[in-house]
Amino acid sequence: MISVLAQERLLGAALGSIFTGIVVFEQRRCIYNSISGTKPQPVSRITEPIFGRKTRAELAHLWNKAVDQTFRPVIESLSSSGW
Repeated sequence: MISVLAQERLLGAALGSIFTGIVVFEQRRCIYNSISGTKPQPVSRITEPIFGRKTRAELAHLWNKAVDQTFRPVIESLSSSGW
């Protein structure tokens, strides 16, 4: 029987791998579109909804805000120590 800790690590590794795969796929798609003959719209102008009513720009803004709030204490700590 797998322990709970091992299950959590396995789940984290699986989710991390999936997320990394999605990021790599999107980056490769952007690179391919940038070198092909057709010019895609810039990401900031894409307005189709992804999850319900949120657009890509709104989700990117929410993600950046969440990361900033999460790591603010760490950044302030490093800044105060002279890093």
